[in-house]
Amino acid sequence: MSEKKQIFLLKLSISLGLVLLLTGIYLHNYSEFIDSLGANGIIISASFIAFGFVFSLPTKMYLTFLLVKREANSQQKKQEKTSKKTSSK
Repeated sequence: MSEKKQIFLLKLSISLGLVLLLTGIYLHNYSEFIDSLGANGIIISASFIAFGFVFSLPTKMYLTFLLVKREANSQQKKQEKTSKKTSSK
């Protein structure tokens, strides 16, 4: 899998996680239907929040790791180019 596709999928996973988190918060705080379900409603809204965390937090850490790694590689390539230029002079 290419790096661009992998980054796209990670960003998609983060977006899905944030949507699930916001949906869970909305259901827990503002939905009358969830209130009418009682304890089952709390379980449903908590499930949305839990799955939102599952989709968003680990992928954020991995995406950050990928981006830092990419930046380090580009910095290293720039340094190699500048060292080649100075050694050839």
